[in-house]
Amino acid sequence: MKLNLFCLACAIVITVSCTQQKETKTEQKAPQPLIGTWHLISSKSIAKGDTTVTTPPKDQEMVKIFNGSDFAFFTHDLRKGKVSKPVFDSGSGTYVLEGNNYSEHLAYCNYRDWENRDFKFTVKFKNDTLIQSGIEKIDSLNIDHEIIETYVKLR
Repeated sequence: MKLNLFCLACAIVITVSCTQQKETKTEQKAPQPLIGTWHLISSKSIAKGDTTVTTPPKDQEMVKIFNGSDFAFFTHDLRKGKVSKPVFDSGSGTYVLEGNNYSEHLAYCNYRDWENRDFKFTVKFKNDTLIQSGIEKIDSLNIDHEIIETYVKLR
């Protein structure tokens, strides 16, 4: 009798284990094209009809990194801070990507007044290129402009 109960319990455990594995496999999502590290190659800011090219100068670079739920960005000078005005900017937070609609919550930023803000953008993917555009508006800082940023995915 004990042997029958033991065999029945083993059969149930095996059946449940196999069923759970199948469910886990079907729940997995296809990899998002956003995940990875992106190098900023051009950017523009449009405010009150005036367009300003804001691409980092040739002695600076910027990258943006995405995992499944979080992003981070970093800008720095290429002379390791050994310039008259060293540059290091950074920020991070969470994001949601639904189709071409991308929104981010900036939780941390060296420009502290930008922290805990939400921004909505549109993204387009073209092979290894990402174009992010949208409005950055913060009334208390008198910021109201459209940005268009173009990134190339690093391999």
